[in-house]
Amino acid sequence: MSDTQQFSFTLEQQDGFAFLIRFDKDLPPLLADEPPPLGKDAGPNPSRLLAASVANCLSASLLFALRKFKNNPGQIVSTVTAHLERNEDKRLRVGSVDVVIQFEAAAESLEHLDRVLDQFEDFCVVTQSVRSGFAVNVTVRDGAGKVLKGG
Repeated sequence: MSDTQQFSFTLEQQDGFAFLIRFDKDLPPLLADEPPPLGKDAGPNPSRLLAASVANCLSASLLFALRKFKNNPGQIVSTVTAHLERNEDKRLRVGSVDVVIQFEAAAESLEHLDRVLDQFEDFCVVTQSVRSGFAVNVTVRDGAGKVLKGG
C-alpha cells in the first residue's frame, strides 16, 4: 500500500493576473491577484499565500502538539514576515520567512513544553517541504511574551 496522497483543484483566470482558486472538498473559492503594476491587488498574491501556508501549518502543528499533552494554550496569534530578495539572475524570490507564534497561556502552566517545542516543526508538512528552498525562522512566545523558542 502506497503512503502517497494527493489533492487537486483549479485556478481560473478572471481579469488580468487575478485567478479564482476553486479548491476541492467544496471549500469556498479564493481570489488571488498580483500587486500593481501587473495586477490590481484584488487578493493575496502567491508569495503571500505561501507565507500564510507556512505560518498556518506551524501554528496548527504547535496547537496539535500542545493539545496532545492535554494542554490548553488559549488563543494562538501568529505573525509572518516574508523577505523577498533577488537571486543571482535578478529574479525575485522568497528568501526567508519569519514566523512568530504567540499563545495566551503562561509557559509554566503547560505540560511537556520542552518536548513539544523540540518536535512540532517536524510535523509541519508545508514548512519542512519549503525549507530546502529558503529559511523558515520560528519564534514561540507564551502569553507574557516570554520567548520559549527561537527569537
